[in-house]
Amino acid sequence: MRLHDLKPRPGAKHRRKRLGQGEASGHGKTSGRGGKGQTARSGSSIRIGFEGGQMPLIRRIPKRGFNNARHTTRYLPVNLDDLNRFDDGARVDEAALRTAGLANGGSAGIKILGTGDLTRKLTVSAHAFSAAAKSKIEAKGGTCEIVAARKAAPAQPAPAKP
Repeated sequence: MRLHDLKPRPGAKHRRKRLGQGEASGHGKTSGRGGKGQTARSGSSIRIGFEGGQMPLIRRIPKRGFNNARHTTRYLPVNLDDLNRFDDGARVDEAALRTAGLANGGSAGIKILGTGDLTRKLTVSAHAFSAAAKSKIEAKGGTCEIVAARKAAPAQPAPAKP
């Protein structure tokens, strides 16, 4: 078998739907767009949840109650086996992890997770550690330093006028 003998598996390729080829084709007249109206026109797109001007369902239902997701602390996860790229005895902190491309994006901090095995003795400085990660780091003779998680800065009160 050579490259020119290769074919896609049966059923893997479909013919393109040819619209407007007469009534007998099954895709004539309205070309699969139904009747008249906004959706029959070219370039039409109605945003999700739009109900033709009627008050949309998402705005009709009441929004009450507590949502804990607003108050969670979101950490960037870093697995232990990713830390093996650092030299033996190195200090691994947030700046080193971001430079190595292991922690990208905004968050409240970095959490070291225990997935994989650590082969080096490291001093790891992060905002949180899983129990498995902490025990594996300390088993190799390394140390875990917990850095305080960043909080949103409170608004400063306006200075009082004399």
